[in-house]
Amino acid sequence: MNVFADFHQRIAGILRKIIADGRLPRDLDLGRFVVEPPRDSSHGDLAANAAMVYAKEAKAAFGNPRQLATEIAFALSEDADVAEAEVAGPGFINIRLKPQAFSRILHTALEQGTDFGKADSDDYGAGKLQREKTNVEYVSANPTGPMHVGHGRGAVFGDALANLLQFAGHDVAREYYINDAGAQVDVLARSAYLRYLEALGEPIGEIPEGLYPGDYLKSVGATLVERFGGKLRDLPESAWIADVRAVAIEDMMTMIREDLAALKIEHEIFFSERSLTGGDAGDQVAAAIADLRRRGLVYEGRLTPPKGQPIEDWEDREQTLFRSTAFGDDVDRPLLKSDGSYTYFASDIAYHKAKIDRGYRLLIDVWGADHGGYVKRMRAAVEALSEGAATLDVKLCQLVKLMRAGEPVKMSKRSGDFVTLREVVDEVGVDAVRFMMLFRKNDAALEFDLAKVIEQSKDNPVFYVQYAHARAKSVLRQAYATISGIDLSIEGLAGADFGLLNDRGEIELVKLLAQYPRVIEAAALAHEPHRLAFYLHELASTLHAQWTRGKDQPQLRFLNEEMPNLTIARLGLVTVLAAVLSSGLGILGVSAPDEMR
Repeated sequence: MNVFADFHQRIAGILRKIIADGRLPRDLDLGRFVVEPPRDSSHGDLAANAAMVYAKEAKAAFGNPRQLATEIAFALSEDADVAEAEVAGPGFINIRLKPQAFSRILHTALEQGTDFGKADSDDYGAGKLQREKTNVEYVSANPTGPMHVGHGRGAVFGDALANLLQFAGHDVAREYYINDAGAQVDVLARSAYLRYLEALGEPIGEIPEGLYPGDYLKSVGATLVERFGGKLRDLPESAWIADVRAVAIEDMMTMIREDLAALKIEHEIFFSERSLTGGDAGDQVAAAIADLRRRGLVYEGRLTPPKGQPIEDWEDREQTLFRSTAFGDDVDRPLLKSDGSYTYFASDIAYHKAKIDRGYRLLIDVWGADHGGYVKRMRAAVEALSEGAATLDVKLCQLVKLMRAGEPVKMSKRSGDFVTLREVVDEVGVDAVRFMMLFRKNDAALEFDLAKVIEQSKDNPVFYVQYAHARAKSVLRQAYATISGIDLSIEGLAGADFGLLNDRGEIELVKLLAQYPRVIEAAALAHEPHRLAFYLHELASTLHAQWTRGKDQPQLRFLNEEMPNLTIARLGLVTVLAAVLSSGLGILGVSAPDEMR
């Protein structure tokens, strides 16, 4: 039950009556206004900006938005769930609910358990959140070595976003794009060939500059010896590079899958870049270019010399160009290099066309921050390829600065030039990595301190939230142990009188729980899972604060055998708290322990 979406519909119903009276336009878009928590909780439980949003349309009939707000507030005041509706400022509406409304929310949450807030009806956001066939492409690291911490941030973000969208009702596919067709995989093959020679007993000395120096390639060298023996040793590069490249990519992808599994991440789809030109479907890049050319979106021409900042793909020659400026890009973009081979952009066009052809209408790409300059052209390409039917949202993940007790962490011998993600997961645990990667907005820089994320203190967000869940579970265990015959099943708690929860701390918890479906909806709509992490931390903080108050004031404790009805209501509240914490942590891919050890 989303109380904010519910009241959005109630206010929309009031506006429909005004439209029927001819005082507002018949084509008024009733999805434009919002119902949200007020910034100051003393102003009420809900706030609506409908009168302000429709000020222009209401001017003729009402004179100003405050008059429209007054009429909406008067109609709301007659609602059985509304204690008070008042107009504030130039036309905002503040709504205070009766306790019965929150009691109903708690009973619904109790019945639904960890499904509370899940999309299963038509009450989501008054149509703002469109449920679509969605493709989330994330990680897509070059298959040239183990994953590093930067890859881990994009991996966790993409996985949590996919979980969130699925919880919000989308049909979601998780996809990994294997960059196995660029120059970097030839460098990988040459690096692996050196390790092959090493495995055969030949001295290789220092790894030459420009090749990958990490020890992880030693296992690839051993695999090559197993498969080919010594027969590659005396062949020219042109004779061995394809075989070595294939084995190296296979081994690297196995390693990457294992790294992802350590983070509790699995992709349903692995799409090979090489398949775009060498697969059963033929040359998909050529087909994509031909499709755009038929619609007048590819032409032969020259790019204007850049002004100010240089454009990396500008060449003073006639080129095959995509009309990306027709879709909001700064310049048209080349599709062929001077040697006739495809640009990276041309391959990416074909890849995104493949996604669209598979039926996806919401495409989400999770990239590193260094790809920010590439966003406009890909959005232009998706709009052109789908003729506006598909949407591309690119989420950029900023760098991760790895620290230990305030000091930068040294590089890894295994990788050669960076700290591997697996080393970090093995040291601090998957829960700490996942939660802390999500406790900042994806486009904000992140400082990850290996010492702080394992502290058992309120300054460690993941511990603080997990401890809240464990604390709630400990209350329920204590109730079983101390109150004879108590029934804490959903059926047993169904008769709880939540109207007895009138302490300010209890009311604050109830109101926060009521916000959970809206948090899910808003985070899914914005593609921002950090909003859920922030919410869980606030909920945990409020629970811990109420627990502390109970230590000082015995009448506020969750268990009070002298007041059985109040105790049952409080235990029902605690049950819902545990369910919401478990649900939210599950979406983030973090465990919800019953005990902290």
